[in-house]
Amino acid sequence: MKHIYSILILLLVIGCTKDFEEINTNTNDPVTVQPSLLLRQVIYDYGEQMSYEGFTAGNLLGQYSTALDFNLFDRHDLKSPQLGGNPWPIFYQNLRDNEIILNLSQENTAYTVYEGPARIMKACMAAGLTDLFGDVPYSKAFQGDTETVTPSYDTQESIYMDAGGIFDNLDKGILAIQNYSGTIALEGDILFNGDLDGWIRFANSLKIKYLMRVSDKVEVAPQLQTLVAEGNFIDENSKNAIFNFTDGEPNSFRLAQLRVGDFNNYVLSETMDDILTNLNDPRFARLYQPFANSTDGGYNGLLNGIDASAGVSLADYSLLGTIFRENTGLLDANFMTSMETHFLLAEATQKGLISADTETLYNTGVTHAFEYWQVALPDDYLTADAALTNGDPLENIITQKWIANSINGYEGWIEYRRTGFPELKTISASLNNDLIPVRMPYPAEEEALNNANYTEASNNTDGNSINVAVWWDE
Repeated sequence: MKHIYSILILLLVIGCTKDFEEINTNTNDPVTVQPSLLLRQVIYDYGEQMSYEGFTAGNLLGQYSTALDFNLFDRHDLKSPQLGGNPWPIFYQNLRDNEIILNLSQENTAYTVYEGPARIMKACMAAGLTDLFGDVPYSKAFQGDTETVTPSYDTQESIYMDAGGIFDNLDKGILAIQNYSGTIALEGDILFNGDLDGWIRFANSLKIKYLMRVSDKVEVAPQLQTLVAEGNFIDENSKNAIFNFTDGEPNSFRLAQLRVGDFNNYVLSETMDDILTNLNDPRFARLYQPFANSTDGGYNGLLNGIDASAGVSLADYSLLGTIFRENTGLLDANFMTSMETHFLLAEATQKGLISADTETLYNTGVTHAFEYWQVALPDDYLTADAALTNGDPLENIITQKWIANSINGYEGWIEYRRTGFPELKTISASLNNDLIPVRMPYPAEEEALNNANYTEASNNTDGNSINVAVWWDE
């Protein structure tokens, strides 16, 4: 009787569980996300958050603007992020989501079209990450839903140069697009609306950018010359890798969504004031506002890194332009642009890395920068104050690129570290011994959650010092 009872129980269990998987599968909750939705999310989230980060913390490091309050970061205590200053989780969340897209593109032939864009986005975001921090978790870090909890750190050189690195992913991304013969369209693409040729141009412009970034470390001239000869890069504003913000929520620039006190925390820097004044540059009116106490509609900048206890009057300094709050529909999140590409090529020509006309490239970069910021270019701007030969040509090229990158302040700071231009000022009340930082510090959560690997990386940077140069800057 005991054995018969056991058999009945077994049969009941089998009968109850026969269709268990089918019964308990929620058809409205798919186990895998559509790559189109994830691509849209990655592009938007990374672009939106890094535009905000670049315009708050990045613009302080690059000395585009000055913080009146909550300004430990502006005084170069970079371990005290306030209104921005912690881009680490932005990079890692989006790189992990992007890795899911890449994996899906290789596992399912229906998603093959996503491989090229996913590789190009991986290269773009990885470069942004390592250019800020130096050595970072990379090869073991982006495993989607099976990510390593405590990934080891890769050297910046390997992140750029090795298989699976930045240049390799750009090459493989371009090849994947060129080899794609399917009929399924790329969806979720808010940069190029599914135009795969746009992604190739984007990748080639990124190649130019990153080749120049490592040009003091490796031979880049042949690759640059090939790219110039082929001419398949972003060469006009209509081909820019951008998406537009709107005037209203939820897709307005984030400064427009903050309380006015946060917006009013940022004013024109003395560095930008001097540069635009010396150039008689009309972009003043687009990027900043006349200060309230001005009697002639003029602009006034404040030296970065003030001691907040000193007290300053907001009415004596120029606020940021209305394009960053009231009129954000005129503003873009930009990943790569024609203006930046032309400035990079002008620099390459000036340094003898490629054969082309420096002045033509420079003038095109300036012209496209004025178009990008929707400001009329004065007839004599490129023949007088901003002429390439008015002073040091290389300084003029980098300075114009610095101005143009006013929403990408981290880029301005990175290029200053690489080139020394434009000449940034010694800040007012430095918490870093009057030194301009040359890298971002690893965040506190990394020390807590990935301690062994963090400790090794910290030891390699003199205790996570912000004054230890990254590989391409050594």
